Amino acid sequence: MNLQVPPDVERLADELHPKLTAFEKVRQRHTLVVKRIENDEWRTGPGGVRERLRRVLDQTRPFSVRVDGIDYFADPPSGRAPVVYLTVESEGIHQLHRRLCQEFQVVEGYEGEGYTPHITLARGGSVEDAERLTDVEFEPIEWTATRAFTWDKEHREAVDRFRLRG
Repeated sequence: MNLQVPPDVERLADELHPKLTAFEKVRQRHTLVVKRIENDEWRTGPGGVRERLRRVLDQTRPFSVRVDGIDYFADPPSGRAPVVYLTVESEGIHQLHRRLCQEFQVVEGYEGEGYTPHITLARGGSVEDAERLTDVEFEPIEWTATRAFTWDKEHREAVDRFRLRG
């Protein structure tokens, strides 16, 4: 389950692109993952997952989100390291994540107490290059999260869209 990011975040990622070319993979699409929902939960009936998501999101008020820096995971739970990302500050995201972890299985290594909301920019490369990016400054971007969606990895598209209502 992802939150929609605003065009300003996409523009920032575009502006940062020249600084990311040293990495093996630079993200072209930028999302803010709040909760992974594993395939076995979808297999039990997609309608059930959608309805469970809808119940939680219908009780969630729109909340503020702020992107204000760059950091990296030196040793991510999977895939190539390091993972360079935009830092995200939002108590609302943490609250929503905790509620979704009560409703759905926690994905070890990514969620629960160790959850770090972020927007991935690039991965694979040197930690030194990642470290240099943490010094890049930019004007913080703030917005109100009002929309969420589920993402189909196989077809690489949004599947279900939800409004935060609360």
